[in-house]
Amino acid sequence: MSDSHNILKTSTFTCVRCGLTVSAHAADGSRRNHCPSCLHSRHVLDHVEGGPSDCRARMTPISIAVLRDGSWMVIHRCVRCDELTSNPVCTDDNQLILMRMAVRPLAQPPFPLEAFGDL
Repeated sequence: MSDSHNILKTSTFTCVRCGLTVSAHAADGSRRNHCPSCLHSRHVLDHVEGGPSDCRARMTPISIAVLRDGSWMVIHRCVRCDELTSNPVCTDDNQLILMRMAVRPLAQPPFPLEAFGDL
């Protein structure tokens, strides 16, 4: 194998959900570990034990968290072991999916909104 083939292989990955070939570098030059189209990723790092994960299952985007500095993080849950992780939102991530996750708590609250009428 040539060196250029090894470089290409390490700087891209295939999305575990939609099959898109994804650059490991976002448009702004930062590293990415999730698909910009569907926001899914693979469980490769075990954050609980601090090393490589033996799970290797799909990580589903479930929510958005906003840090104190205003930056957004995608919250992923592993479909096999239920571990939660957070990863920075990249500039070229699918904005529609990000907004759907951000407004979900307002659109589908865990309590009836009619309760506010009685206050």
